[in-house]
Amino acid sequence: MQEKAVYLQEPTVARPERPAEPSAELRIHPRPKKSDWLCYALLIVALVLFYQLVIDNPRWQWDVVAHYLFNKRVLAGLGNTLILTALASLLGLAFGVVIAGCRMAENPVLRGAAYLYIWIIRATPTLAMLLFLFFLSALVPRIYLPLPFLHVNLFDVDTNNLISRFSAAIIGLALYLGGYSAEIFRGGLAAVDQGQREACKAMGMSDFRMMWHVVMPQAVRIIIPPLANELITMFKNTSLVTVIGYVELLTTVQLIYSANFETIPLLTVACLWYLFLTSLAMIGQNLLERRFGKGVQR
Repeated sequence: MQEKAVYLQEPTVARPERPAEPSAELRIHPRPKKSDWLCYALLIVALVLFYQLVIDNPRWQWDVVAHYLFNKRVLAGLGNTLILTALASLLGLAFGVVIAGCRMAENPVLRGAAYLYIWIIRATPTLAMLLFLFFLSALVPRIYLPLPFLHVNLFDVDTNNLISRFSAAIIGLALYLGGYSAEIFRGGLAAVDQGQREACKAMGMSDFRMMWHVVMPQAVRIIIPPLANELITMFKNTSLVTVIGYVELLTTVQLIYSANFETIPLLTVACLWYLFLTSLAMIGQNLLERRFGKGVQR
């Protein structure tokens, strides 16, 4: 007799069904909380107060504000502000890149010099730096570079001719930005994992390709928010150059209201231009963050 093989089947265990995942097109709206209603009420109160204190207040003299908003003198001062911001920012960012490179260098002399520069910039108020540069001729009347053993100067310049109001404003603001942007650059580069650099070296990539294709795209995403904040601060710090007599937006407004005594409307004109240009800068910052945040943010 042939024996029949008996196959034992494992008992089937009923598995709990997984809850259906929400569709990507399905939007779930959370139920409003009591704190949300409180925020809405405070927002309404703030809007009412803003309308009463600002929009409906005749003391703001909005007709005077509209008259001077596009005044030729105001636009000329605004142009000086933009030129000063652009040149000081470019020079300051160049300083920041060099100082950040020195701070991350292996040479102790370069690291020490960069640390000393950042320490001085952090400890010196921007206003004092501008005044110091403008009156530099009292300390150094002439700037010259002698050639050794020849008793000839490679160049010899009068400091008063070299340091004007415009150049003192650019150099002072650029030195300020260079010290702070250097730490921003260093922090962004240090945030990239060291293992990625080692992997690039193992693959035979050069230092330039490693920095350009691997390190910088990740560091830029970290650098953009604090660096944009410093550039916006630079734009507003241009108002400090009024102490050395350079005519920019705020100085122009001060000269106008010192003659017609319309102080509040003209200060409002300056604030509106600062608000408008700062808003444009913030829009550009958001676009850059989206551009370099692809693949990281959902």
